[in-house]
This record gives sequence, C-alpha cells and structure tokens, in this order.
Amino acid sequence: MRDQFKDALKETVQSIAPITFIVLLIQILLIGSPPERIATFVLGALMVAIGFSFFLMGVKLGMLPIGEAIGGELPKRGSILFLVAVTFAISFLVTVAEPDVRVLTSVINSVSTDAISRNALLFAVAFGVGIFMVLSMLRIIYNVPIKYLYAASYLLVILLSFFTPPEFLAISFDSGGVTTGPMTVPVILALGIGVSTVMAGRSPLADGFGLIGFASIGPILGVMLLGVLLN
Repeated sequence: MRDQFKDALKETVQSIAPITFIVLLIQILLIGSPPERIATFVLGALMVAIGFSFFLMGVKLGMLPIGEAIGGELPKRGSILFLVAVTFAISFLVTVAEPDVRVLTSVINSVSTDAISRNALLFAVAFGVGIFMVLSMLRIIYNVPIKYLYAASYLLVILLSFFTPPEFLAISFDSGGVTTGPMTVPVILALGIGVSTVMAGRSPLADGFGLIGFASIGPILGVMLLGVLLN
C-alpha cells in the first residue's frame, strides 16, 4: 500500500509541478502577488497533489477492479433488461458525482442568475451519459461497428443544433467535455472492458475503448433537448 501511494504521489507531482512552477513565475514576475497569496497557492497545490494521489490509489485499487468485475458479470446474467438497468444506473449516478460536471453546472447557474436550473442541467447531462452507455453496452453485445453509431449521433447533433437556443448550444458541448472527468472515465472504461472480455471471440481493445468519446455525445444531446424544451 505504501509503495502504491508513493507511485501515485510521484505521478501526480510530475503532472502538477510544471504548471505550478509556471503559475508561481507569473505571480512573482508579472503580477507581483503578495507573499500571502503565493503561500496560499503553494499550499493549495500541495493539497491537490496529496488529494489526487489518494484518488489515483482509489481508482487503481477499487474503481477499476470492481468496474471490470461488474462489467464481466452483467452478460452472464442472460438478461438484456438487467444489463440495461444496471449500466444506466451506474452511469447516471457516477455522472452526478463527477466533480467536473458539478463545477460546470454551478458556474452556469451562477452566470445565468438562476435562469438555468442547476439540477435540470445536471440531470440532463447524467441522463445523456446513461443512455449512451446503454447503447455502448448493446453495441458490444450485438457487435455493431462503432463508426455507425458515431456517424448517426453526430448527424443528430448537427440537426438538433438548428433548433437549440444559442446559450444552450454552447453549454451542450462543454457538458460533453466535462463528462470525461476522473470519476466517469475509470468506471466507463472498466465496464466496457469487463463486458467485452467475457464475450467469446471479442477484443477488449476493439470493443472496450471508444466508449468515452461516444458517451460524451449523450450530454450534448441531453442539454440540447433541455434547451429546446425550456424554450
């Protein structure tokens, strides 16, 4: 456990140190920030490094293994409805818990002065991820080429963009981006790899990946539809 934390801490420091160093230089040389603000920034960077280290440990020790185990067990149940229900529930809830999604919805709610409901936006994003993760699982089971799903989905995005209010159109694409955060990515990947691993004659590389990009289309369509309905 100690060695795993050291590895996670080393990986996190290597990622955070360059941007921390650059921001420090900007604060000292260009902005001339007071020592108190610089000290606060350094303390925050240290807290981020420690927090992300524990998070990476949690992903490697818990989220990835249990995600693959659940994904590997779902097809064995022999029930498509059970697979659909569990996949949707997990995808929906993990998106609701995604920190990036919560930051985006909070900022949008603040900027719009409560004109755009935070909860409505949050549920639209989570619902979109859930639906498209279900489609991803069905694609793996029925061996549907992902390129056709991508083509159809983006064609629908383009068509719907003509009817979506401008403010929701901009928000929708940001909503797709924030769903590729540290909570959703491990779970989505693990579920896909778990399902594709137990399918006879299937490749986890070919079927277990591409799910992140496909699932991120769901929030785009979800927010677009929300904008159309509210308009």
